[in-house]
Amino acid sequence: MADLHIEDFHQDVARILVALYNRFPQPAALFVSDLIGEHEPDAFGVPAPRHLACFSAMLWLADEGFLRYGDTIRQEAIDQACLSERAFVLLSKADSAQRDPELPASIARQRATLAQRLRDALKSGSSSQLYDTVQLCFLPRDK
Repeated sequence: MADLHIEDFHQDVARILVALYNRFPQPAALFVSDLIGEHEPDAFGVPAPRHLACFSAMLWLADEGFLRYGDTIRQEAIDQACLSERAFVLLSKADSAQRDPELPASIARQRATLAQRLRDALKSGSSSQLYDTVQLCFLPRDK
């Protein structure tokens, strides 16, 4: 059986981190529906499983030190969300092995960041590329 929930998790993580990186350092409300689209709640008003999974990914990223937030907005969003210093450094640091020597230095540096690699992986639609790129976020931290 395929672990589709893990593929969804990687997609959610990439979207969350890129959304916050694009707004950094300004705190923002991060809505589940902006990340994964609308998913109708059930007849009792309970959010759809896919919606809850994305919301849970936000909370997990906060618990693991990738982001901070002020409060939740029901199970719809996290409010005043911002990348942690750890996540900002991780996403903005250029990997020298990924730099293209043919490009001007400033462009090559930006293209070699993990943030750009996450954007590219999301755009590609390749679950394998997305998995590999998101896993770079979870490598052991340097001591």
